[in-house]
Amino acid sequence: MQATNVNVIRNNSEGEVIKDMFEIKRANEILLSENDVTQEVLDKLEKGEEPKPTLPGKSGVTEYPILNFDDRALSLLHLGVSNTLKHTKVKPRGGKGFEFAKRAFDIVASAGALTVLALPIGVVALIIYLDDKGNPFFSQVRLTKDGKPFKMYKLRSMCMDAEARFAEVQKENQSDGLAFKSDDDPRVTRIGKFIRKTSIDELPQFFNVLRGDMSIIGPRPPLPREVVLYTPEQMDRLLVKGGLSCICQTEGRSDMEFDKWVEGDVRYIKTRSAGLDLKLMFKTAAAVILRKGAK
Repeated sequence: MQATNVNVIRNNSEGEVIKDMFEIKRANEILLSENDVTQEVLDKLEKGEEPKPTLPGKSGVTEYPILNFDDRALSLLHLGVSNTLKHTKVKPRGGKGFEFAKRAFDIVASAGALTVLALPIGVVALIIYLDDKGNPFFSQVRLTKDGKPFKMYKLRSMCMDAEARFAEVQKENQSDGLAFKSDDDPRVTRIGKFIRKTSIDELPQFFNVLRGDMSIIGPRPPLPREVVLYTPEQMDRLLVKGGLSCICQTEGRSDMEFDKWVEGDVRYIKTRSAGLDLKLMFKTAAAVILRKGAK
């Protein structure tokens, strides 16, 4: 079945563009083909009269409706997410005092981590460069609190044209949800397999934490192509700033079902505290050392 494709940027008002984006999102949630998306169906979707899914059971996305987002599309997605979150019933725990203390800790911890890890990161970056003469660092647009876009940094674990080749491999998605996972992704390099299993590729994100894009502990920042398919309940994980690790990363990482992943993030948002953050940091370190759920 062919998933609906849509050009987010159209020659109409911003409100209509956002409406189009979320209509297509809901159409894809019920797995309609492009020919099935008629005005009658969209009217039913708008009224909440949704047809039953045509594919039983849990299955991951194998054809994302939107792969490329320019600045205006990201701005509209940000606006759509933030407007949706205004109606959520989930209330993040912690007031201004907690937010201040959390940010202060993030600055100190990330600065210290970058100081200690600068040499190891440099060595791995050199090895990656010598392997294929490409830029050893990789940046990718992710979304954080309220759907705000930012560039997240990693040590490159894939070939240089990995993003351009995603359309080829998306059908190999082995996850049960909206995030893409594949054990045999041909884009992953020899060195990439090692640094992904050991989470070394994530170390440059301490720079994102220092900048204020991310926090040490918080829901993992999703990709725009995933968020455009989120239900309002799944968007709740964007109520707080994204982080290096959260409950999911300590309880299975890649092995966890997507629904359980979202539930864990929302549970964190509802119960977050300095004590919980500290506990999750120690559990994350243990999960990384034991390579629990790493792929």
